[in-house]
Formats: sequence, structure tokens, C-alpha cells
Amino acid sequence: MFPSRPAAFLGVLTLDTRFPRLPGDIGNPASFPVPTLTRVVRGAGPRDAVQGAAGQRAAGLFEPFRAAMHQLELEGAAAITTSCGFLVLLQQRLQAAARVPVVSSSLMLLPGLLEEQRQVGVLTISAEHLGEEFLEAAGVPASRLADVAVEGVEPGGAFARTFLGNEPRIDIVAAATDVLAAAQRLKLRAPQLTDLVLECTNMPPYARLIERATGLRTWSLLQSPALLAPFKGSHLPREKR
Repeated sequence: MFPSRPAAFLGVLTLDTRFPRLPGDIGNPASFPVPTLTRVVRGAGPRDAVQGAAGQRAAGLFEPFRAAMHQLELEGAAAITTSCGFLVLLQQRLQAAARVPVVSSSLMLLPGLLEEQRQVGVLTISAEHLGEEFLEAAGVPASRLADVAVEGVEPGGAFARTFLGNEPRIDIVAAATDVLAAAQRLKLRAPQLTDLVLECTNMPPYARLIERATGLRTWSLLQSPALLAPFKGSHLPREKR
């Protein structure tokens, strides 16, 4: 007898990676309070996604992600997400091709946060590549682009090397140090900030450390109301205030 699937599950489209996925990482099944099912998009690596808008489009990611998404839909996914915030460039086309809600990136939290805050921070794996086109794809109005303060981890640091380099092991302490240092740089540059969106889905394992060190509220796909709405009634975490 074949094992049965959960009645409703969250479908997670992940890049083709080998790095460890810690609790809190979107690729770790324990990260969400609802059942998940992961599909790896073979041949799509971290550097295919994390690059400028023109380069990502040239990488031709839409079709393999669309095919994997449809497979998850056939298996019963109630909502679908991805493992990289830069994939927000695919949001409009994926949602148009889907029958269920698609939330491709934590950057899609920005419009709602900007309705309540004068400025919102973004912590990213690559500030060099996270241009305005990605923010616009996430729904940030042109008039509010300047109100998004972006900070990235050091390009040559342990965090970037591990996840962009797709390394099989991680130095957790060194990676945490990189993420905390970036958050603290952002806080020094924009001391009025209260809310911080974690673009990279490998960053939530360090969310509590960031909050304790900076006083910032962190946001990720783990708190996305749009992503978790189909599971209303499940044991979901309370929204942050």
C-alpha cells in the first residue's frame, strides 16, 4: 500500500542544492507548522537565481519551475512557495499558471509592512544583485522604493560561500556571525528601522539571534499570511506585532 499524502500540504519548490537545511530553513520540513512537500527543480542552482534580473531571465528558470509546480498541484498542494527570494521575478507568471496561491518570496511582505512603516529593511544574500526590479516584482510601489533599506552579507563570508557556493557543510557560527554583522550594519545605517524582511530563505534559522542583537522584528516566508491562509484552522504561529 502506498503512503497517503496529507489532505492539505504546502508545496515547496527548491533550487538544486546540497547545503544543509537547518530548522527554520524553508527546505527543512520542521520549519512550518503545516505539512510540506518539497520538489527539487533539477539543474537550477543558487547562482542561477541570485543574479541580476536580466541574468536570471536568461537562465530560463520559469519553465522548470512551472513544471515542478504543476506536479505539486497534481499531488494536492494547497499553496506553493520557493526557496529563494530572488525568484520573485517569476511570481506573476507562476501565479498565472497555478490553480492555488503562489508566494514566491518573502519580499512580497514588503507592501504590507510599508503601509504601516515609513521604512522597512531587507537582509539579503546579495545586495549587489537585489535591484529595484525585484522590489517592484514584489509589489513595492515606485514611490516607496527609496523606503526599502537593503543590506547584504559579505560576499566572501561563510554564509555567502556556503549557500551561493552550494557547499555540503556549513560553519554555523561563522554563518551566524555574517548574518548578524549585516543586520547590525543596517541598524547603524537606518536606526529608525523596526522591521526587517529576510530575503534569503536560509536566514530564518538566525532570526531570533538577529532580533536579540538588534531589536528588529524579523519577517520571512514562515510568517507570510498569504502563504498560510489556505491552512487556516491549523496550529499556526501568531502574527508579529
